[in-house]
Amino acid sequence: MEQLGTGGNAFLQKRPFVQIPGPNPILTSGLKGAWDEQCIEACDAVKDFETYYLFYHGVPKDKARWGDVAYQIGLATAKHPLGPWQKFGDGPVLTVGPKGSWEDSSVACAAILREKPDRYLMFYSGRSKDTPWGIGLATAPNVAGPWTKCDKNPLIPNFSASGGYVGGIVKFKGKYHLYTTHPIGSTAPDYAPFCLALADAPEGPWQPWSGNPVIREGEKNVWDDGGYSEAKVTFWDGVFHAFYGGAKEYVPRRETRESIGYAYSFDGFNFIKYGGNPVAAREADPNMAAFAEVHTLFEPPFIYAYHTIRYVDPKAVPFSKGRTTVFEDLGVQVLVMQTPFSLPMPALVKDWLSAGVCTELSDSPAIALSNVSKASLTAECECASSAQAGLRVHVRSSPDGFNYDTADLLTFDNDFRPGGFGRRTVELKPTVRFIKVLVENLDKASACQKVKVTATLGGL
Repeated sequence: MEQLGTGGNAFLQKRPFVQIPGPNPILTSGLKGAWDEQCIEACDAVKDFETYYLFYHGVPKDKARWGDVAYQIGLATAKHPLGPWQKFGDGPVLTVGPKGSWEDSSVACAAILREKPDRYLMFYSGRSKDTPWGIGLATAPNVAGPWTKCDKNPLIPNFSASGGYVGGIVKFKGKYHLYTTHPIGSTAPDYAPFCLALADAPEGPWQPWSGNPVIREGEKNVWDDGGYSEAKVTFWDGVFHAFYGGAKEYVPRRETRESIGYAYSFDGFNFIKYGGNPVAAREADPNMAAFAEVHTLFEPPFIYAYHTIRYVDPKAVPFSKGRTTVFEDLGVQVLVMQTPFSLPMPALVKDWLSAGVCTELSDSPAIALSNVSKASLTAECECASSAQAGLRVHVRSSPDGFNYDTADLLTFDNDFRPGGFGRRTVELKPTVRFIKVLVENLDKASACQKVKVTATLGGL
């Protein structure tokens, strides 16, 4: 990263932003009949104690069951920022309002603020079928809910100039800063500059900042001239940080391309775009058409940038078995702020692997090695006491992340311990761009449990 004249701020001093694509997709749309069957899109990501929470909004497909409901808000949890992620419960954590209300068609775009140990705020966007998006508030005693909607909703009405898609909420010097996109200066369907609303209390009254927008779309013919999808603004180390999906507009809208850019501000009003944008290019992650609705989680030396995925080729998506649609899922890009670093990444996780079975390439995400200087693979599993053989790990390589060799780049057997836990780590030279792993249960009669392969990626 170039020197930004930051006056000693640790985050903004000269350092690289190294992009490492995550084990994508990290969360997928639901199965047939689910409330999120059609697609899911990214909302906020937070850590509370030792658990990570990833909010998202989802769309059902079965109109006979779900009627005119478009978006509702769901939640997934994990013990590590890269997962594995598990959906919370069987339904959304925030549902649409009663018929005839301002939000009877959609609730979406959750932004979370922990105000005190037993009070969490969720700002969200809502709309009825034929009106623009307004903004509401819900509160809960913990991150997982239950969430109770504010009786003053909508805090920002559907037709207000500061309404739209909620991106992020920051409390700074006693003032609440709510960052949104759309409809101010809208440049394309669903894309717009960033704007800001301010209030002294969560319930309002909310006033749009007189200098809106706070971040404008790029100049014509640059990578972000189509505007922005909603994105989180984070206050960290004395600076406001915005990592956002910048759009290069195409028609139809679903073909629009988005990579991740970065801007910063010292006062929350005046943002400066980083000169090395985009900091996370969609081309670095195979089959990615767009990184949209970006929401970041800071854990130095890493920034986890969660986002909506749109695909170049939906037919080539991992984890697509059993789904009726593959349109939008959730993904993550890891931005490394300093070197050296060591980043563990799940390459394959199976609770159960039947006797004599080998996983398929589609069971493993692509692991990108382009920006790492060292790598290793760790295989783990539990074998039955009657087992006569253990696991074999097959590593396949690809120059483009689409087409994988039919021959193994590397093969190794896990430490075999009948009736116990086995674990083995091997080094891997990162001389290829992408790898995937297959795991084979060599035992013809006994299943393996708690099968896990982790790729540890490092840089000097």
